[in-house]
Amino acid sequence: MRRFAVVGHRAMSKGKLPLNDLASAAGRMDVLIRALMAGLMTSHGLRQDTVVVLHLLGGPGPPRRIKFDGSTLKGLHADERSIAGTIGKVIATPLPPIGHWQPMTTGITHSGGGLDLTLKEWKDAPTVVLDANTPRLWSEHAHLPQQSQPASTALNFVLSDDQPLESVGGENIVLRSLGEQWLQGHMAIGIVHFLLDEGVNLNL
Repeated sequence: MRRFAVVGHRAMSKGKLPLNDLASAAGRMDVLIRALMAGLMTSHGLRQDTVVVLHLLGGPGPPRRIKFDGSTLKGLHADERSIAGTIGKVIATPLPPIGHWQPMTTGITHSGGGLDLTLKEWKDAPTVVLDANTPRLWSEHAHLPQQSQPASTALNFVLSDDQPLESVGGENIVLRSLGEQWLQGHMAIGIVHFLLDEGVNLNL
């Protein structure tokens, strides 16, 4: 199982989503959508072993979480505007109680709460917070295998939008980088999937 928590500091959590201005008026919802697509989509399908939770912290009102579960998800298309429309339907509905995941459609649920609550729900597996100023995610003597050996260990990953992520601490949480260059979220997710798909030894 691979789980990605994507934090949108300015992303709208309630109201009418402006589909024609996802980058500005919607609070960089475009960044979250690209991360969602990178997390769940392959060239011709969806990753069955992956969950992506978008954290919409930009208001108005309390934070909202939207969970996309690749094992049951249906009808998600590789088109930013289409996905934005799906998110727009979610944020137009009343916010569920904190900690209660309310179904919207098959494979999509939403809940109140923030990143701290998500990490508590994911405490059954190690969590990697991606940060360029920390040790590498792969081990010192890691190499690319000649044949893919997909990792079977459950792992969680935390990424931010274009805003710095506040300090994330707690049990079973480590900070790791994908290199000194700060990457866009969807690119970072693609690299993480590659490392896990190939079975590269990780520095955890």
